[in-house]
Amino acid sequence: MTTQAPTMDTAPPGATDNAARNRLVIALLLGSTFVVFLNETMMSVAIPHLMADLGVSPSVAQWLTTAFLLTMAIVIPITGFLLQRMNTRPIFVLAMSTFAAGTAICAVSPGIELLIFGRVIQAVGTAIMMPLLMTTVMTLVPPESRGKTMGNVSIVISVAPAIGPTIGGFILANFEWRWMFLLMLPIALLALAVGARKIQNVTTPRYAPLDILSVLLSAIGFGGLVYGLSSLGEGEQAGAAFPLWLPLVIGLMGMVVFIWRQVILSRQNKALLDLRTFLSRNYTVSVLTMAIAMMALFGTVILLPIYTQNVLGLDTLQTGLLLLPGGLLMGLLAPTVGRLYDRIGPTKLLVPGTALVSVVLWALTRVDQHTSVWAILAGHIVISVGLALVFTPLFTAALGSVKQEFYSHGSAILGSIQQVAGAAGIALFVALMTIRTASLTADGLEPVSALAGGIQLAFLVGAVISLFAIVAAFFVRKPEGGAPGMAGH
Repeated sequence: MTTQAPTMDTAPPGATDNAARNRLVIALLLGSTFVVFLNETMMSVAIPHLMADLGVSPSVAQWLTTAFLLTMAIVIPITGFLLQRMNTRPIFVLAMSTFAAGTAICAVSPGIELLIFGRVIQAVGTAIMMPLLMTTVMTLVPPESRGKTMGNVSIVISVAPAIGPTIGGFILANFEWRWMFLLMLPIALLALAVGARKIQNVTTPRYAPLDILSVLLSAIGFGGLVYGLSSLGEGEQAGAAFPLWLPLVIGLMGMVVFIWRQVILSRQNKALLDLRTFLSRNYTVSVLTMAIAMMALFGTVILLPIYTQNVLGLDTLQTGLLLLPGGLLMGLLAPTVGRLYDRIGPTKLLVPGTALVSVVLWALTRVDQHTSVWAILAGHIVISVGLALVFTPLFTAALGSVKQEFYSHGSAILGSIQQVAGAAGIALFVALMTIRTASLTADGLEPVSALAGGIQLAFLVGAVISLFAIVAAFFVRKPEGGAPGMAGH
């Protein structure tokens, strides 16, 4: 496997045309990725409404989220293979047409079964889009400009979660739940039509073997971990077919065998996920720091709405509006952070960023039913600034640290670990909250105070974990071949 660059037509006569083409391709991929991420986050406020409208229990309705995460975790590892075998336009069409089909199924679903199936189809398209975007950026953008472009990628990652719950809350307050999908469908179809027509092929497909056993082991490993972690916070269900720890154990065993097989296959350049990306110390440290940040983000995103609605008494739309300024600020800061990365590297951004996240998590250990809404708003804005300083440098440093022929593998591994870390963050925070709340309730504390106590414990553990991210931030470096004069610093 050589380090020959994918086709970018770098001959001087066509340089200007190629630059315009590359910008258009990246812009279309950014817009389409924003659409699929917006859909994912809009659903976060819809579960209670769907339970009431469809007459299903919380454990059944939870599958709308669990099935989505599970599918993402299974499909993302396969994207490394797809990005090598398929060209840019056909893989984009595959991703967006699959997403649009899933959205259409959800929009016409008469009951929970077909709705869950539609969410699974949506997740297949969503899982492909982010690695496709990342790999394309790393292929087309020179190292000295990657921070700026990754800043634009971070807008997608941060703004969609910020406005998704607000839009979802508005739709649910005024329309039937199906309008979440009916409004999303024409946007998805428009993105598909424009992308299919305008996106040009910017990579050269090459032969990549598909090891079926690795695919199965990946599904068992990543799927088992995400399902097991997602189920932990729900508590033991009466009459459950198997104990909650069983999927987690199966997932861990599957992951061990999967890793062993990838190590063997990488010697023949046949791995589904080539783990030689971890030979780069900078990539490894960046990915570990990203995992901690994702645990903090997902855990906070899941707990704050529970806190604001069940402790402070806000409704769904008020909660969405409360979390909106922080998310928008995160998006607005992302391009600036990207430009700063190109100039000063990651460490001077990551250290204050992880410190801000940690400070807010420690402050959230003090929340109760008497905490001011304005204090929560201020805390969310500060943690959003911290995360803005974290995500762009980590994405750029991680993927810039691997060899070009491993870009697709690096993107897929990063996406897979994000999913597992996000599920772990949700499971950890919700499980701690649930266990502590039950204990305080048994001791005679009123329900609202008991829930506040459970949330305090969850944030306390999150705050302790965040300290490791601060330490790791000191060890992330700008990859060799960065901005002129910065290599090795």
